[in-house]
Amino acid sequence: MNINKLHKVLNWEYWPSSMFYIPNLPYAFYLAAKAKHAAFFSATNPSIKSSGNGTESKFTTLGLIPDKYKPKSILHVANSEINNTLLSLEKAGLYFPLIVKPDVGFRGLLVKKINGIDELKLYLKKYPVNTIIQEYIHYKNECGIFYSRNPNDEKGKITSITLKKFLTVKGDGTSSLKALITKDLRAKLYINILEELHQTTLNSVPKKNEELLLSVIGNHCKGTQFLNGNHLISKELEETFDDLSKSIPGWFYGRIDLKYNTFSELEKGENFKVLEINGIIAEPTHIYDTNSSSYFKALKAIRTHWKSLYDIAITNHNQHKIPYKSVRTFIAEMFELRAYTKKVKMYSKIV
Repeated sequence: MNINKLHKVLNWEYWPSSMFYIPNLPYAFYLAAKAKHAAFFSATNPSIKSSGNGTESKFTTLGLIPDKYKPKSILHVANSEINNTLLSLEKAGLYFPLIVKPDVGFRGLLVKKINGIDELKLYLKKYPVNTIIQEYIHYKNECGIFYSRNPNDEKGKITSITLKKFLTVKGDGTSSLKALITKDLRAKLYINILEELHQTTLNSVPKKNEELLLSVIGNHCKGTQFLNGNHLISKELEETFDDLSKSIPGWFYGRIDLKYNTFSELEKGENFKVLEINGIIAEPTHIYDTNSSSYFKALKAIRTHWKSLYDIAITNHNQHKIPYKSVRTFIAEMFELRAYTKKVKMYSKIV
């Protein structure tokens, strides 16, 4: 076993998601039995398809957000005329650099920063799926905030804040960028991604103490480190998210990923943009900060969030007459999502 694989084995932030969910399955079965319906959670966020099980359109969900909080975005429909999409970009006032990502997907699937027309055309040709093209937000900070509110309550709770530390290396004045990456304990784990992102500058030699940002995508699979920011939960921030939740019809539970200027401004509801709304499959991603938690605390945090999800779904169903989705339909959607994900990954290999 090489040192990179050993590091991933010893640090559970790199463990497969099954290691966090299989141990919690007995609790999930208990909640389903208590609700008397195996897909009770589908009533949690009635305005989002299947309450946000990963099969929903991100573009449609983004449309629920008030304009002042969301980035400018357009949807490129798979195999449609690219020149028409370029015209739509111009009409929407969207200019490079841009962020592109599949309209359906999760865990950073094919999220990429695009710097020019040729690069955009190549991406859309390579991945013939519905694609969101979104303005690149220049706020320097990114975080994920998990919020839940019972439909009968005026106020909700922030239960998780994940601060995102983008992958960087610091120049020493003599080493090439590639050498700096291979010497960095974290960066070298993502060497294949970074070699593709920086293929034209790998042999350049950064200046001494020059800090280089290696990735601007806030996903763990791109190297971003998740840090526990729960100490920043405050009454003022919860009030801001109460207002935000009420402005998004039918959204009561999940994680909002956003970019912001300063945290004090975010608390006041100023100078931030929502990148995505995530529903019932959202994770309290602060649990992946191995320096502030333990594996067993992470498992407990997931169960705690599932209890909140249960309370919201039951309230929606029993008191607000939100129907549960049939188990057969829900399972079929998950199989469709699995097939879709395999197809998208296959495109990256054969085109």
